[in-house]
Amino acid sequence: MTPMLRPCLLAIALLSALGACQKTEAPDHGATPAATAQSPADAAFAGLSQRALDTWMRLSPVSATQIGDHRYDAEIDDLSAEGRRQALEATRALLAELDALDTTTLSRENQVDAAILRNQLEYDIWSAEVFQAWAWDPQVYSGLAGSAIYGLMARDFAPLPERLKSATARMQKIPALLEQARANLDPARVPKIHAETVARQNAGLLGLVDTFVTPSLDQLEAGDRQAAEAAIEGLRAAVAEHQQWLDKTLVPNAKGDFRIGADLYDRKLQFALLSSLSRAEIKQRAEAELARVRDEMYGIARDVLSGRADAPALPDSPAPEQQQAAIEAALELAYAERPARDRVVPDAEAALAQATEFVRQKDLVTLPDAPVEIIEMPEFQRGVAVAYCDSPGPLDKHLKTFYAVSPIPDEWTEEQVDSFLREYNSRMIHLLSIHEGTPGHYLEGWHSARHPSTLRAVMRSGMFAEGWAVYTEKVMADAGYLDNDPLFRLVQLKFYLRTIANAILDQGVHVDGWSREQAMDLMVRQTFQQEREAAGKWVRAQLTSAQLPTYFVGVQEHFDMRKAVEQQRGEAFQAKAYHDQVLSYGAPPVRFVRQLILDEPIE
Repeated sequence: MTPMLRPCLLAIALLSALGACQKTEAPDHGATPAATAQSPADAAFAGLSQRALDTWMRLSPVSATQIGDHRYDAEIDDLSAEGRRQALEATRALLAELDALDTTTLSRENQVDAAILRNQLEYDIWSAEVFQAWAWDPQVYSGLAGSAIYGLMARDFAPLPERLKSATARMQKIPALLEQARANLDPARVPKIHAETVARQNAGLLGLVDTFVTPSLDQLEAGDRQAAEAAIEGLRAAVAEHQQWLDKTLVPNAKGDFRIGADLYDRKLQFALLSSLSRAEIKQRAEAELARVRDEMYGIARDVLSGRADAPALPDSPAPEQQQAAIEAALELAYAERPARDRVVPDAEAALAQATEFVRQKDLVTLPDAPVEIIEMPEFQRGVAVAYCDSPGPLDKHLKTFYAVSPIPDEWTEEQVDSFLREYNSRMIHLLSIHEGTPGHYLEGWHSARHPSTLRAVMRSGMFAEGWAVYTEKVMADAGYLDNDPLFRLVQLKFYLRTIANAILDQGVHVDGWSREQAMDLMVRQTFQQEREAAGKWVRAQLTSAQLPTYFVGVQEHFDMRKAVEQQRGEAFQAKAYHDQVLSYGAPPVRFVRQLILDEPIE
């Protein structure tokens, strides 16, 4: 998971205008495979790729900063009607250029990039014209405003005074963005939960300023500091004005439905995942996996509970309530082993070191040659997840990767702490360090960054990345991590159930009209999540669509790909070589990695 919602660069580009260019030399985005190819088609695609990158960076300054192109650090996206019109025009022009190319004559690597590019351009056009989040989702504006500051200040990509001056320029422009939100949003289309969520979060923009900007103003010369202080005061007034509009106008009049419906959902799912699996296939697989994994968990429960005086009934063929009771009883054994209240962060650090050493001993995959820094999660980012991996943008070379872990808040009651640590028990802390660190997101990000295609890096597949992270949880358990501890396997399967539930839940909410009770039954009873964890996911399912299936679809395609490669290579299959090859392609959607590895047509 990333520390802050980072909207897809291209989707933001559609909501942007042709912003003012700073008079700086364009950065070297790096050669794509097309740039070194000899065919005229590959050379033409290399030129198109460069133009697309330059266009997107100019259109979406906030995303450009996050990606590592710092020409536009003083600018902010224009979401006005004219800005959106110009961005749509630019996107259509890029698509027309791509249409004019005979992509079948490209190198295989460039065929992959062309397919990803086409999908994203068409997604952007559909998003602007059909989905129209700019008209009904206030998160578009709050997320952009927060990212405008955070992207500048969270990493030391330039001297602090330089970044502070860029932040000043953006703070001067954010009030106009908030005005655009008020002009664009139609309260009749805005779902109540979206309005209420953004109304609660609005003041957090000032929290970002107070955390990152205000404490460092003494780094500026007198004139620059005066400008920054004036920008902060102007922003405070704009946020207060926006808060009044949110509270008095948007929230009371928000009448939209958070459920997007089957037609929009199916199209968005296709664009967002670029998967070979349909909605129906995803649901069928997820429901089958739910039953299979619960059966496997029951088998483990029988083993760990055998001979215990307090064990529930453990028949060979359990009734549903017997299976439920046995799994819950076995999980209680895992919940009993948990970190101390003040040991979550150091325990995660120790778990990462242990997981890294295990990968080295088992020779599962090539390890990164640069360390990841474990940090205590910044306070303003707490409350969404217990951990995240924050990799630098693809153009920001040689910057640190952060594995951030949230400590338990001091103000939490013992009851809240107990609920939290039941979910994030000692074995779950190990799984988090596997998923977020090694061999999960951190390791995958390091490998993927080595691929030469900047276009592919900018359009990096979240489904590939999340699927890989979930895949590695099983790889580690299969390799005997924690001395083949059965309770670790049980907790790993429970964590996997969360992935399965995500895919079922997303469809249930947006297509099948699920109630909160149905959603909570799936999460709490069927997949053993703690009530607070499930309650938060219910909110997330209302606020987002077609993102929760990312984990399940990604890992299913990773499983399918490995099985196909094992069958092809037979006794010659070697896990480390396979893992290194999978990670060498720069994280496109899994379907393309499979086609490249198996020498199948690029579709």
